[in-house]
Amino acid sequence: MALAEAGARGRLLRWPRVLLFGDSITEYSFQENGWGAYLAERLVRKCDVVNRGISGYNTRWAKLVLPRLISESTSADSIAAVTIFFGANDSALKELNPKQHIPLEEYAANLKSMVQYLKSVDITADRIILITPPPLQESAWEKACLAKGDKLNRCNATTGQYAQACVQVARECGTDVLDLWTLMQKNQDFSSYLSDGLHLSTKGNSFLAAQLWSRLENKLSALPSLLPYWRDVDHTNPEASLL
Repeated sequence: MALAEAGARGRLLRWPRVLLFGDSITEYSFQENGWGAYLAERLVRKCDVVNRGISGYNTRWAKLVLPRLISESTSADSIAAVTIFFGANDSALKELNPKQHIPLEEYAANLKSMVQYLKSVDITADRIILITPPPLQESAWEKACLAKGDKLNRCNATTGQYAQACVQVARECGTDVLDLWTLMQKNQDFSSYLSDGLHLSTKGNSFLAAQLWSRLENKLSALPSLLPYWRDVDHTNPEASLL
């Protein structure tokens, strides 16, 4: 059978998508042992995991970009889940990092605006997961800043305020939330979760992956595996199984 004929006979296969939207912690998530790669591995026959992490971005910029990633013409059915993971840059100290800093109230408003936009294009609240920024290990991040000729431009207490705002937005909007800031500090030294005081280490990636998977697994468990298992293909008439 010619390929063109096979294509005409069979339905176009479209994998549902899980969209990871965030800053550098999302952008780096497809690196070796990254949390995005972990999700992609587990969903390979069910979903495409799409990395839309943009290093250095804050919610003011992200709010402008989101409609260019998911538009009204995007089939809502094709979006299985969306993670929104910002705050590590928004919470930078204004006097030391004015370019990335976003005031706390605006940060919350921007998150809410993004959730409302997703709802407006028929992506329901149960498919949206907000993720708070992780805690900041100040001494390690100060070393990273000093190496670039900068002063310490973030502090953990301030990051915690943004994490609390993220949790509150999720509560108000009816979405799920992963409070990474709180969970990572629960009864333990969290420094091992971070590679440089801000970004995730291998252990931190594993922690986030496990926490996120526990929330996504229930949402995605009903999705079928696309294309039959190879043992189930009729080898005498593969068209009957595959088209």
